[in-house]
Amino acid sequence: MLDRALTILIADDSNSDRLLLDAIIKKQGHRTLLAEDGRVAIDLFKRHSPDIILLDALMPNLDGFETAKFIKSQSQDHFVPIIFLTSLNETQSLAACLDAGGDDFLTKPYNSVILKAKINAFTRMLKMHVTLQAQRDQIAENNNRLIREQEVAKLTFDKIAHEGCLQADNIQYILSPLAIFNGDVLLAARRPNGNLCVILGDFTGHGLSAAVGAIPFSQAFYSMVAKGFSIKDIATELNAKLKEILPLGIFCCACIVDVNFGKQSVEFWVGGLPDIFIYKAKTKDVLRVKSKHLPMGILETHQFKTSTEAMTLDLDDRLFIWSDGVVEAENKQKEQFGEGRLEQVFTDCVEPSLLFSDITQAISQFVGAQSLSDDLSIVEIKMISKADFDAYDTKSPENTVCPPIDWSFSLVLDHDSLKDADPLPLMQQLLINAPGVRSFSADVFLIISELFNNALDHGLLKLDSSIKSSPNGFSIYYSEREERLKTLCNGEITITVHYSGSDLSGRLSVTVDDSGEGFDYEKINTLQFNETLYSGRGIKLARTLAADLRYYGSGNKVKATFDW
Repeated sequence: MLDRALTILIADDSNSDRLLLDAIIKKQGHRTLLAEDGRVAIDLFKRHSPDIILLDALMPNLDGFETAKFIKSQSQDHFVPIIFLTSLNETQSLAACLDAGGDDFLTKPYNSVILKAKINAFTRMLKMHVTLQAQRDQIAENNNRLIREQEVAKLTFDKIAHEGCLQADNIQYILSPLAIFNGDVLLAARRPNGNLCVILGDFTGHGLSAAVGAIPFSQAFYSMVAKGFSIKDIATELNAKLKEILPLGIFCCACIVDVNFGKQSVEFWVGGLPDIFIYKAKTKDVLRVKSKHLPMGILETHQFKTSTEAMTLDLDDRLFIWSDGVVEAENKQKEQFGEGRLEQVFTDCVEPSLLFSDITQAISQFVGAQSLSDDLSIVEIKMISKADFDAYDTKSPENTVCPPIDWSFSLVLDHDSLKDADPLPLMQQLLINAPGVRSFSADVFLIISELFNNALDHGLLKLDSSIKSSPNGFSIYYSEREERLKTLCNGEITITVHYSGSDLSGRLSVTVDDSGEGFDYEKINTLQFNETLYSGRGIKLARTLAADLRYYGSGNKVKATFDW
């Protein structure tokens, strides 16, 4: 840190002045280099890299002004103080010394006390400069290390949080990271029953602080979706995992959406994110789903709320989810984009298929060349037919052949189990690996889900499907379902599965038997399915997908059969 004698270059065409300065500086304990003109001074500068330069303004061959300019241009980020030696005393001449790159000047005749003071002052500046350079280099090294760590975390995250179903034709999205590792996480996966499950999470912080939660968050999501868990179960598990691993003050605002293309319905869990917008293609209306829960990672499991909202959509309706970076995007005047401008984009929409690009373009034009202050993520999900979504297949069935096998199992759920347990994930895991079933597993799981829910909703809870006569009625129906399930005090449901076959051919039968009073199932056979109704879709869909579907007894027993 310059705890040594300095090397000082003296460039002066006057031999007597050079010797005088040489004597004064050596007496102060420093080493000197002597030059009689600018060219020699430059040569000595290149060979010895002096700490301070005393430079005469007027010299032959190359004057002090040109010499100073050259030395400053070659110094790069090194600080080399230049003190001009001059007999000039006009203000303009002294200013010219500073303009040429000089840091100070010393007028003739020389005063040893002043010269010593100036050298000491520049020594302190040199020490400060060396300290700043060392700190700068340390900061750069730390930053490079942090970037490398983020890149490793990003590579790890990308392997876990794969695209899933995000490339499906009915999904558009944009993720704009503020750091290498984005604080926003967007995941999409197909359920075993053929539904689409999408989650958008917005972690506090960026970079590695976001990676700490995002990696296990993604692992748990994909694992639970593949096993067929409901979005309530997924939300509960993700919250518990984040609460366990995240430090205080770090949490995740999130929205989980389950899209049922067969029933043309959606179910939401929203915690901490901005309102979800649902654009109705036919009426041009915009419905909003507000967050009713705290973000994940804050509450303990027993405090965490899992209530959801559900509604039906029509074909070509669009669902929009975004992080708060959208409404909080700022322009150069520090104004936020806000919900008002966002709503105006929907109001001005002429062509629904261009709505996503209209939103992104409006934000881009508003922000301009300003850099974003937060991550900005948007996803659009369009309601399409089940056949169209099934055409997008993210997995190819394994081409293996096994010998025929025959097995069966039964699962009995009493009223207490039905309050807390969901049997569908367990059954889906048992069936997903059954030879031959994988190729039509989405249909099988959809039918099992439909039969089980009918047994629970109508057989035990005695709910009336006619409540779902409108989009609002659909939400009322599910609220009533939750209340009745909490007070259920008797009844049971038995699910029996029988499998016989191999990869090439076979039969799977699923029987669901509830202890309820039953219903007039003969009447169902005569009903005509109406596309405009919000109720009655499940039975029609079940009959379409199963090879055979029959009710028995008083209607509290139903059997679906699949052949391949």
